[in-house]
Amino acid sequence: MKSYRNFIGIDIGKFNFFVAMYGRKSAREYENTPCGIDQFLKDFSKELPEALCVLEPTGGYELKLLMTLCDHNYIVHRAHTRHVKNFVRSLGNGAKTDNLDAHYLSLYGFERSETLSKFSLQSASASKMYELVQRRRDLKQMLVAEKNRFQSPRVESIKERILAHIHFLEEEMTDITNKIEELISQDELLKKKRKILKSIKGIGDIISFELLISLPELGQLSRREIASLVGVAPISRDSGKWKGYRRTGYGREGIKPLLFLAAMAARNSKSHLKDYYENLIGRGKSKMVALTALMRKIIVIANARLRDLAMT
Repeated sequence: MKSYRNFIGIDIGKFNFFVAMYGRKSAREYENTPCGIDQFLKDFSKELPEALCVLEPTGGYELKLLMTLCDHNYIVHRAHTRHVKNFVRSLGNGAKTDNLDAHYLSLYGFERSETLSKFSLQSASASKMYELVQRRRDLKQMLVAEKNRFQSPRVESIKERILAHIHFLEEEMTDITNKIEELISQDELLKKKRKILKSIKGIGDIISFELLISLPELGQLSRREIASLVGVAPISRDSGKWKGYRRTGYGREGIKPLLFLAAMAARNSKSHLKDYYENLIGRGKSKMVALTALMRKIIVIANARLRDLAMT
């Protein structure tokens, strides 16, 4: 286990992020932009080579900084939000600000450094592929909106323009998809991982590369950890004799919709996953509960198979 001289906590928001180092009282604020990230790297150029950086997933806002740190070979731990919250509660302090959160993350890194895993990119082009995937998602949202507008009777006079924009968006999505496919084809490990994912019923071309790029932890966590990270793990709400209804929590942005599509496809396939779904329905579970359980089973299987690949 590597020993660290510095422990840096980074609390990231949509527009800015706060950086605090264990042992220092003040925290610095930077814009969550390429310029702001570059300034952070310059200001902490002496500390970062011997530091453990700790940050939390914040709906994707952390990924640009996370991947930039990895590109510079700095050590980063992507902390589980629930673990950090429980750690902060154990300190007995209920106050919360972005400045304080950064300090808590640096303290969390200092006290837990021997057990915290290092985040690593799957490929040298991981950051580029991530940007392409994000752009493809944006285009998909715009395409859905334009197709909905095209169906509206209020826009008869501009339907031709909307149709032209739809064709443009479709061409852009195809171009980006081809670029992602090209980058994956140049990486032997990603090619193997993708082949394994596609062997699971319900996971096709698009879902396989989105999972690989948006969920790099796949294959590195336990079955419970990956289900919790994705947001498909049932959360108990029991107290004494009272048994609360178990619900899933929030997960990594963009992953649940992918797993929902995979579960819908697997439900209609001729496989053990369809049998698993129908067995739940036969036991009286609602369709939505059964689909959520199927989503969890798919991601757990994917995680196990990629973990087995890493061990070979």
